[in-house]
Amino acid sequence: MNRSISRRDVLKGTGASLAALGIQGAMVHQAIAQEAASTEATDKTQEATRAQRMQWWHAAKFGMFVHFGVYSTIERHEWVMEDEAWPIGPYTQHAVNFKPALNCPRTWAKLAKQAGMKYMVLTTKHHEGFCHFDTKLTNYCAPKQGPGRDVVREYVDAARAEGLHVGFYYSLMDWHHPDGARCATDEAARRRFVDYTHGLIRDILTNYGKIDVLWYDVAWPLDAEGWESEKMNQMVFQLQPEIIVNNRNKLQGDFSTPEQKIVAETNGRAWESCMTLNDSWGYQRADDDWKSSRTVIRNLIQCVRDGGNYLLNIGPKPDGSIPEESVRILSEVGRWMEVNGDTIYKSDLCQVRRSNYASFTRTGNTLYMHVHFWPGEYVAISGLKVKVKSARLLKTGAEVKFTQDEFQTKFIDLPGKAPDYPVTTIAIECDAEPTQDTDFVRKNKPRDGV
Repeated sequence: MNRSISRRDVLKGTGASLAALGIQGAMVHQAIAQEAASTEATDKTQEATRAQRMQWWHAAKFGMFVHFGVYSTIERHEWVMEDEAWPIGPYTQHAVNFKPALNCPRTWAKLAKQAGMKYMVLTTKHHEGFCHFDTKLTNYCAPKQGPGRDVVREYVDAARAEGLHVGFYYSLMDWHHPDGARCATDEAARRRFVDYTHGLIRDILTNYGKIDVLWYDVAWPLDAEGWESEKMNQMVFQLQPEIIVNNRNKLQGDFSTPEQKIVAETNGRAWESCMTLNDSWGYQRADDDWKSSRTVIRNLIQCVRDGGNYLLNIGPKPDGSIPEESVRILSEVGRWMEVNGDTIYKSDLCQVRRSNYASFTRTGNTLYMHVHFWPGEYVAISGLKVKVKSARLLKTGAEVKFTQDEFQTKFIDLPGKAPDYPVTTIAIECDAEPTQDTDFVRKNKPRDGV
């Protein structure tokens, strides 16, 4: 069946047929209007409740993504099944041998909390099709394979024990299900696969209490109509009225999801940048391209400066333990957040951003200058358009002296060694909301001989 023909087109065609039979068109127009209303219903409902539902998420700023699955046992990244063209039989044998340690999510949740993260998102089903949760719809799930138990249940309990909000990732694409590809060209296969998909989503949103985030991924090979995404979201909100959903089932959702880059949305739309700690989402034993804690903190600052969230991934080992480098990096981030956390959690949109050794956040009239490359002696801001009242080192509370004219604000007599690691923050109290205009400096600063 050609999925480019919509149900609305069918209704219109039905209208022509009914008209030919002499049946009044009002009934047909009513049916078309009802169809149009139903396709808009979910987004309208979401819009009406979005501010309330997303209040905690905007305050959270920082979350942990967890990619964990059968692919973890192969230790070659979560796309190994497709990238290496694994046959189904040998690949599924890894599901039998996949035996993560009991309650391993407790370690993930404790590290997330230690790092200053406020929510978690776990891959309940990735592209490989393996379900970490209990379901009657497939035997390819954790209780009936190697783990022998419901890993999602352990994750939910662990996150809640640490006071973290609970998110579920769910991949629409499925390399394991027999209808996962042919659903694009075979209507009977599409019907089976969409019913299966909606059923699994119903399972994860029914059996674990209140869930805070549903994070769809990869809608291949169908579009929103093929997935019946409107119907899908209507079910989601019936089951979890306070949940938030992303935009990867081909609908707008509550927030956008730039991946491996930081791209701010416009017009007030919510967004969350998701990134890996190295170059892999799932465990990749040979991948040693780790981000430093300084890079993680700079990325977090850049996200919150522009009103976004930062969802940072770990890829646990086959037994569920966390790679040592991930622990080291996130522990360093956590120690920084213990001192500097309020500059992140309480941040407002910040227009100030121009520096070659610092980045900025703002709360009200307080500007936070996060110096990631500490030059010693002094730091300066070009084109600050408000008057500075006072400044202090956030780590020590020590007063920072400064000079200011219409072109330059200079903070002086600083210690030669950075007072904090890996980023030192200077809290700058201003007489109004801080803004910056470096073009003014370029155009008006006296030139040589003037």
